[in-house]
Amino acid sequence: MAQEFYKKIYSVKEFYTALYKALRTLKYLRKNKKSNMLDAHFIERIMLAVTEVNGCEVCTYAHTKIALEQGMDNQEIQGLLTGTTDGIPDDELKAIYFAQHYADTRGNPSIDSWNELLKTYGTERSLGILAAIRMIMAGNIYGTALSAFKSRLKGKPIKKTSISYEVKMIVSLIIFLPTSIVHGIISTLSKRPVIEYQ
Repeated sequence: MAQEFYKKIYSVKEFYTALYKALRTLKYLRKNKKSNMLDAHFIERIMLAVTEVNGCEVCTYAHTKIALEQGMDNQEIQGLLTGTTDGIPDDELKAIYFAQHYADTRGNPSIDSWNELLKTYGTERSLGILAAIRMIMAGNIYGTALSAFKSRLKGKPIKKTSISYEVKMIVSLIIFLPTSIVHGIISTLSKRPVIEYQ
């Protein structure tokens, strides 16, 4: 089975929300990496699983390259990129399922799925997993628009997007990045929850 690209197209507003959430939790990913609570292979499995759900072409290329350079098995990488979890270590499966659920619900996981993650991995590790998911979600949303724009320049426009959408998404990063950083600082200072539910 081949990977399907451009499966999910997100709005500009959804990109801002995803970027804000990613930056808000970035410190947890750094902390988990530093303390070796999440190793590089685990993080790449999360990145590939989310990328498969969203169908981001540029992220697929980038994270496949990173995974291969880290020594991950090609068959495992291809499995993740086609939605299968064969060969994933048992102790990482719940995180991969949560990552797929998070992407499938467009960043709005159920409270039950989050509580299950907490029960399995504990608070600190779960926050690191959440941060990895959120980083790749923001990357996928932006990367999909960027990939579509590059494809358009090559004379192969993507039917699900338009030139105005692609340009708006690409340019929005200039405004969204500083704004989402400030938004995140305010949310942290006002002790807003790191994860909320619809």
